[in-house]
Amino acid sequence: MKEENGQDIKIPGIQVRTMELADYEKVYALWKSIKGFGIRSIDDSKEGVEKFLLRNPGISVVAELEGEILGSILCGHDGRTASFYHVCVRTQYRRQGIGKRLVGEAMQRLRAEGINKISLVAFAHNTAGNEFWNEEGWTLRTDYNCYDFYLNEKNITRFMS
Repeated sequence: MKEENGQDIKIPGIQVRTMELADYEKVYALWKSIKGFGIRSIDDSKEGVEKFLLRNPGISVVAELEGEILGSILCGHDGRTASFYHVCVRTQYRRQGIGKRLVGEAMQRLRAEGINKISLVAFAHNTAGNEFWNEEGWTLRTDYNCYDFYLNEKNITRFMS
């Protein structure tokens, strides 16, 4: 089945739409259901996600089927480069075209805002995620180092088991 933007989805009836704050509980439950998924105590709280969505209106997306959130991407940009955060699809719905559709929709929205580059982080131990990005033609950068500095030590990342 071809959806509006040309992306193949093998499950009929899936809607990809703008993520809204009202989706938070379902999206958060999705994040918690994924083994190895990292959730930050402050940034991924309802207040943190609300701040993110207000700062980046209309470009984060969810995939929904009959009221169930099957996938999501938090997407933001600084006017030059976009970042994808928390790209995920519910485990039992993977390899059905949902991830491709979410990424395609977010990319289309970024192009409309004049953004020309997207970066993302995939943890080295995230085999499924890294396979997806490689299959989709994304470039693994090995020419720079990535550093973090935590301004708020209370913003702890927990990994789902």
